Amino acid sequence: MSHVVIRGIPFATRLRAAKGGAKELLERDRARAQKFLAGKSHHAFVAAKGKHASSTGADSSIDVTDSGVTYTTQVGVGSPATDYTLLIDTGYSNTWIGADLPYKPTSTSHNTGNTINVSYGSGSMSGKEYTDTVTLGPDLVIQNQGIGVASTAQGFQGVDGILGVGPADLTQGTVSNTTEVPTVTDNLYAQGTISSNSLGISYEPSSTANVSNGELTFGGTDSTKYTGTLNTVPLTTTSPASAYWGINQSVSYGTSQTILKTTAGIVDTGTTLLLLATEAYQAYQKATGAVEDSTTGLLTITSAQYAKLQSLYFNIGGVTYEFTPNAQIWPRGLNSTLGGNEGQIYLIASDLGSNVGSGLDFINGFGWIQRYYTLFDTGNKQLGLATTAYTDADTN
Repeated sequence: MSHVVIRGIPFATRLRAAKGGAKELLERDRARAQKFLAGKSHHAFVAAKGKHASSTGADSSIDVTDSGVTYTTQVGVGSPATDYTLLIDTGYSNTWIGADLPYKPTSTSHNTGNTINVSYGSGSMSGKEYTDTVTLGPDLVIQNQGIGVASTAQGFQGVDGILGVGPADLTQGTVSNTTEVPTVTDNLYAQGTISSNSLGISYEPSSTANVSNGELTFGGTDSTKYTGTLNTVPLTTTSPASAYWGINQSVSYGTSQTILKTTAGIVDTGTTLLLLATEAYQAYQKATGAVEDSTTGLLTITSAQYAKLQSLYFNIGGVTYEFTPNAQIWPRGLNSTLGGNEGQIYLIASDLGSNVGSGLDFINGFGWIQRYYTLFDTGNKQLGLATTAYTDADTN
């Protein structure tokens, strides 16, 4: 299979956590988690959106940018295209614009006459649903993509909207007179631009904000971005995790202490931290000796405790993934984005805010995804994971 890497246009975004610091970040993550726990309709991953005729068979990639607390990418809408800075979100599926830069209709724009309303954990948007040409890269152009155009948007300062790459079923009930809205990945596949309905995500840990250090690969994986074998695991059937990119996993601190027995949760780019059900979080805090920092709300440890910090081990589909001590801490070079102290060590594991057995007992956010290449495979109803050159890195 051929592979084409599309370079994104460089840009800078505001740090979403800069104003309210880590406490705002925690509030956003936990509010998002509560929305997940409340449950959406299950996604069926109906591969038949159909039987596709010819395909160019290429998998194509675009660059993404780490803004310290979220990931964003440039997306062109219309012809000629206007570029918008959109958050990449695997937990929601509508793509929409207009939170900051206004929509500029062109000859390819079509107002469907329908309305769109989407509620997020830490924000919301409402407006009109259009179809338009969407450009993710020179070889990733989508015709008649459904996009929301916000008339009101709350909680999205510094970005223009969302690039939703979650399961399409999550769009049900968001657009009037519409059963569901195919995602950009669905349409790239349906239009024969990519050969499989999947999305590969590569992130690299960074101690600097606003740098292009990630890659989205539509229709396959970029084998240059991971090491060893790409292992796959079926999506969970446990609700409400099954409505999202849900898997089953267990978590151990060190090699002998299980802090979370095998249970369902999700992998989510829109969550910043590693969130664990309350009992698992408390066990982790006790095992590490960490204390909650009153300024940031995050767990913090001393240098001496960091020297003794053990790896977390995630067992997913019979494969063990090590999350090193360095992976467990916030990048010290970005402490200012938390409102934290220079040189202090903050842990990225935090309390999900619900008890074990809720049907969604963890969220592996982008602090986790930075260490593992991830394939969101809609067509085969599975998630793929692989180590990378950064799995064991000491960048934080």
